[in-house]
Amino acid sequence: MKTIGVIGLGNMGSGLAKNLMAAGFNVVGHDLLPDRMQEFKAMGGNSKRNAAEVGDGADAVFIMVMNGDQAKSVVEELKTTMKPGSAVIISATIHATEAVEISEQLVGTGFDLIDSPVSGGRPGAHGGTLTLMASAPAAVMQKWDDVLQAVSGTIHHVGDEPGVGQTVKGCLQSVIGSIFSSTFEASVLAAKAGVDADALYNVFSTSAAGCGITNAALGAVIDREFQNTGSHISTMHKDLTISMDLARTHGVPLFTASMAMQMFQAGITRYPDADNQTVAKISEEIVGVHLERSK
Repeated sequence: MKTIGVIGLGNMGSGLAKNLMAAGFNVVGHDLLPDRMQEFKAMGGNSKRNAAEVGDGADAVFIMVMNGDQAKSVVEELKTTMKPGSAVIISATIHATEAVEISEQLVGTGFDLIDSPVSGGRPGAHGGTLTLMASAPAAVMQKWDDVLQAVSGTIHHVGDEPGVGQTVKGCLQSVIGSIFSSTFEASVLAAKAGVDADALYNVFSTSAAGCGITNAALGAVIDREFQNTGSHISTMHKDLTISMDLARTHGVPLFTASMAMQMFQAGITRYPDADNQTVAKISEEIVGVHLERSK
């Protein structure tokens, strides 16, 4: 039985761990927050005191932390205990350049590296239906296919080199952030114009604009659910920052995504502890109305 590690047991990492266990792997994990560690243990996981302990005996380790600095710190710890032939899987969303830096950290270790950010949010992580944007040599992908399959619904092999997966994710998040922001604005326009919330949701969800992002975002707004929905605003804000930095690096103007970035900046400044749909409150406060589902 393979032993798989998960470092970062929040909304996403706990879902990875859950599905790895369901697939029959021995799962070890670590998180800085004690309550997450307790939930992981209750789930059947083997908790460890730090990343180095996770790496000791692990065949592969998923890194699902918040940013690149954290990921690089974790890798330094893993290097002290993991054996050659094991794999480091970067499932966190970080800068493409940081994925390349991690590959440089691993030179001479004999570790496999898979740069594989994910999409699907908490529902996808816990449902085992995540979309993976994986970049690694084909032989490495084949070697760890059973591990990747355990946490995903779709695996896209987007390249061979570190950073390619993160680049694809940066492009994707520029679109997702724009969908969020336009949905939030539309909800306020509908409220001001006197449109019924249920009618708007029904039309949006069955139209060409309907998709998982639109439906979940509008549904949360009209149900007035702004916290503990598994979509903390800090994550999307961070991801849009990565998208904008990627665009600046390549000299590409992102007009729509830049507006979304500013809307999320306003949201996180005003409501730093809430979820993505809190961005709608910024326009609601300006206009003085909001859309709410019929009781």
